[in-house]
Parts: sequence; structure tokens; C-alpha cells
Amino acid sequence: MKKIHLLILKSFIRPFIVTFLIVMFVLLMLFLFKYIDDLIGKGFEWYVILKLLAYQSAVQISMAMPLSMLLSSIMTFGNLGESYELVAIKAAGISLRKAMTPLFILVGLFSGGAFLFSDYILPVVNLKMGALLYDVRIKQTDFLVKPGVFNNTIPGYSIRAKGKSKDGKILYDLMIYDHKSSSTASNVLLAKEGYIYNSPDNNTMILKLKDGVRYEDSRARNAKVYNPRQQFTRFYFDETEQKFDMSAFEWKRTDENLFKSHHMMLNLKQLRHYTDSNAIQMDSLRNTVFREIKSYYYYFNDYYKIKDSTQSQSPTVPAAEYRENFADIIPADKRNMAISNAMNQMRYIKDVLNIKASEDTFYRDKDIRYNIEFQRKFTLAVSCLLLFCIGAPLGAIIRKGGLGLPVVMAIIFFLIYHIISTVSEKSAKEGNIDTFWGMWMSIFVLSPLAIFLAYKAATDSALFDIEQYRLKTEKLWLWVKVKLGIRNRQTAQPKRRKSLQDDYTLSP
Repeated sequence: MKKIHLLILKSFIRPFIVTFLIVMFVLLMLFLFKYIDDLIGKGFEWYVILKLLAYQSAVQISMAMPLSMLLSSIMTFGNLGESYELVAIKAAGISLRKAMTPLFILVGLFSGGAFLFSDYILPVVNLKMGALLYDVRIKQTDFLVKPGVFNNTIPGYSIRAKGKSKDGKILYDLMIYDHKSSSTASNVLLAKEGYIYNSPDNNTMILKLKDGVRYEDSRARNAKVYNPRQQFTRFYFDETEQKFDMSAFEWKRTDENLFKSHHMMLNLKQLRHYTDSNAIQMDSLRNTVFREIKSYYYYFNDYYKIKDSTQSQSPTVPAAEYRENFADIIPADKRNMAISNAMNQMRYIKDVLNIKASEDTFYRDKDIRYNIEFQRKFTLAVSCLLLFCIGAPLGAIIRKGGLGLPVVMAIIFFLIYHIISTVSEKSAKEGNIDTFWGMWMSIFVLSPLAIFLAYKAATDSALFDIEQYRLKTEKLWLWVKVKLGIRNRQTAQPKRRKSLQDDYTLSP
């Protein structure tokens, strides 16, 4: 018995490690393809990109773990079934459930570890990852001049060069527009050659220009004031230096405390705290709405009570004075002013309600996000166990190992799981369904499938035997033909009897 348990454990661990690494590699490549434009051309050190990939690897465990669990379980039991080892285990009097007991324990440990990882480690990794990715994306690209193209990366300048040397240090036929002081390019500099180098502290880029001219129009400085003596200045130079502040290209790290309140950076205890605080703010907002607009509502007592024509008339307001409009009881000289005041009050009430509604929507969306993240801590662990319960019996049924049919089946079932979970989670974020059902919908939908496959694997059912389905289809078709034939004979016999009776009555 112990040898069988060790055989199944060894057969499962190796494919699990291989598939986990393959899936992680594919997910990391997708991440690089998504953010490749934010990483290239910004002069990052190698350790920054390596740190970003390490954080992303930890983040992608939530998707790589269930997929690798499904794929490795299908491959493991597919290989055991293809080599008839499952048949030998069952022939020895050991059921599939008993043989899989240590594997269930191992997968349970993996699921428990996934829960602890999502509660304690994943929020910290998300915080580090989010802060680093934010700094990487907002950093400007390094200064790079392409021949014949204006470069606007330096704030306040537009630089174009018709050509440059192979090392990129010397630029030819330069044109520099300086629009720091105004929106118009009032300061233009032309030079035949320019040499680029940085200051010792790398905070300033110096461009040494040779044989050029500088044009400056003073009208742009005082464009709002008319000056009859407008100046246009032109400077010729043999050699000069133009300095550019490169502080905008410096990579600065953002304080991570700014991201700590995000729902993805919180554990279960913090999520409960933020959910309670958000609920208090939401209740306080809803309680203050009526107090703010109460003074703009007028309440009428029995003095202005509306009476039907069949009821007793009001002693102060005759029924003849009130027709179909409440304004009939207002004197004619004050009616316009009353209507104007009522419309102003209505506009104010509408504006207050719109503002409060937008704030309430903000707090409600935060509450939904907190609840979704709270449920996600548990669904990661349960999804690993569920997909194993689908993959293990499925591999025992199809009895195919390797990376062929098992990979296809794993991708199909994982896509079904992922599509259901994505659609239901989106519906929960939009408030169409409850957050509990939105996060657990895929698990509830696929759990009957796991039970069905486990039953079929325990009873040695040939679930994917095409010949079996063909024979059942032929039997069903013969049964339908027999039923249709009996019904046709039953409907045809009364007509023949009626025709014979008619002939008997007509004969002499």
C-alpha cells in the first residue's frame, strides 16, 4: 500500500513542478508583452526589471496554481491509465479512492498553503508590485533624438536634428524651439553642429553648439499688452552652450504608504476593518441627505388640504378655487414668484441628491471591492482542490499521458472555469449580483461536474468511448423509429374502419 502511495505521489509531483514552471513562464511573457513599451528605452538597471518579474511571479501564482494543478492531475492519471498501472492497482483490490488518499492530503496542503499565501504574502507582494510598476510607468524615456523628428521629452523644448554621429553624441543641423515662457515658440535656435554631454552630477544635459543663430521675439512675453515698439532680436554665435534640466528623467520611488489602502493590498483582518469603516461612512452619508434638504421642503397642513368634489369643502379654500393645479390657490400677483422659488428649491434639491448619489456610488463600489477581495482569499484555495478533483478522474477516464490530449482537455476545462469566474466577478463588480455568488459561481457550477467525473472514474466508465456513444445513438434512433411506426399504425386503422362502415351502409 505504501509503495502504491509513493508511486502516485512521485507520478504527480514531477508533472506538477514542470507544468507550474511552464505556466509561470507563459504568464510572465504575457506580462512582458503587455508592459514592454513601459520598460524599453528608460535606462532601468537589470535588477529593477528582475525585481519586477519576481513580484509578478508571486502575483501570477493565483492563476498558475489552479491551472498547473488541473494539468498535472490529468497527466498523472492519464499516464497511469495508459500504462495499465491503474488496472493493476484495482486488480490488487485497492479502490481508486484509497489509492488517491495521500494525493488528496497533499493537494489539501497545497490549498491551505495557497490560502495562507493569499492572506499574508500576496497583499505585501501586490503593494511592492503596484508601487514599483507605477514608478516604472510614469518615468519618462531617455533623451533620444531621431534624425528628422522633433523630440519633446525635455519639458519646454522641442529639438530636431537632421543627422547624428554613430555614437549619438554629435548632432547636425539642429533646430531648438524654446517655449518655456509661453505657449508659442518665440525663441528659436539654429546650429550646424552640437555636442551632447552630461554634467558631473548627471542632473543637467549640456549641448555645446557651434556656428549658429538665435532668434527671439519679445512680443510673446507681453502678448496681452500692446507695445508699439516691438523687438525682434537675432544673435549670431560661433560657439555656445545650452543647458537642459534632466530632473524629469530621474527615477524617483513613490512612498508605498500611498497604496496601502487599496483593496488588493489588504489581508482578511484589514479588509474587515476597512469594510466596517466604509459602512460607517456610507450610513453617515445617507443619514445626512434628509437633514440637508429638509429645510427646502414645505409641508402643508389641513389648511391647504386638497378635497375632492364629492367630499366636504374646506372652510378656508373653496372647492371652486381649486381646479387641477395647486397654483390656483396662490394669489395671481404672487404666483410667478412662488413658481420661481419652487423651481429654485427643486434645482437645489436635485443638485444635492446628485452629489450625494455620486458619493454613495463611490462608497458602494469600495464596499463591493472589499467584499470581492475578501472572498478571493478563499476561492483560490478551493479552486485548486476543485480542479484537482476534475483533473484526476478525467485523466483516469481518458487514459492518455504526455502533453497531447491532457493539455487540450486541461485548457478546455480551465477556460470554462476562467470564463465563468470572470463573467460572474464582473457582474459582482457592477452590482448586478451579490459578491458571494459572483466569486463562488464557477466553483458551484463545476462542483457537480467533479462529482460526476469521480463517479464515472470509480465505476470504470468509458466516458470518451466514441463507439459506445455510437451504439447508444443507434439504439435511440431505433426506439424513435419504432415509436413513430406504432403511432402511424394507430392513426391509420380508424380511417380504414370508417371507410368499411361507410361501404356497408351504402350497399343495398
